[in-house]
Amino acid sequence: MTTFDDDFYRDILEGIAVHADSAFYRDVLDTITRYQAPEVGVALNKNQMASKRWLADALFEAGGSRLGRVLILGGWVGALGAVLLHDRRFAIDGVVSVDIDPSCAPIALALNATHVRRGRFDAVTADMLDIDYAAPAGAAGPADLVINTSCEHLAEFDRWYARIAPGQRLVMQSNDYFAVREHVNCVPDLAAFRAQAPLSTVQFTGQKQMRRYVRFMQIGFK
Repeated sequence: MTTFDDDFYRDILEGIAVHADSAFYRDVLDTITRYQAPEVGVALNKNQMASKRWLADALFEAGGSRLGRVLILGGWVGALGAVLLHDRRFAIDGVVSVDIDPSCAPIALALNATHVRRGRFDAVTADMLDIDYAAPAGAAGPADLVINTSCEHLAEFDRWYARIAPGQRLVMQSNDYFAVREHVNCVPDLAAFRAQAPLSTVQFTGQKQMRRYVRFMQIGFK
């Protein structure tokens, strides 16, 4: 039986990066070389990337290219920031990715190294329940767009939502994957999600069937 070491797969990724002339692929390659963290593999798996692609497409269709300053909550290892910043449809001043886990920031900075060098990405360790959304850490000012794709993980969801000012533009995702222990705030359907996080102006609502669960999304202004 033929076996392959890590260099075999790195050579493939490097070849793809050269062929596609992709800074994103090069950043992925550098990240997995520096960090042997299983979270990177999960963040870049088919389901996760499909959800991020869905978010980017819906966001563009809902409001066009101008995003301004973007704050991503529960940003984990920075994959969503990378997807948005490498998407040429969007005009983004900068992205700040926030996660409560301090191990996430260095990986997120590596995965977004291209944009770190350009001053367009930062990763911050913080609890989203403690953030001053008028002047979040690492941002040049209040965010034009706040993204929270981890609503199912947030036990104190109502407390978080109360901290968001009326008129703030939001993207939120949740799901009905109750079987995962960390999913402490799942919703059974899209209607329940809309009731949990009502928007004054709705730009998009929808759901996407994944292999084991349904993901729900809302885009609009609180």
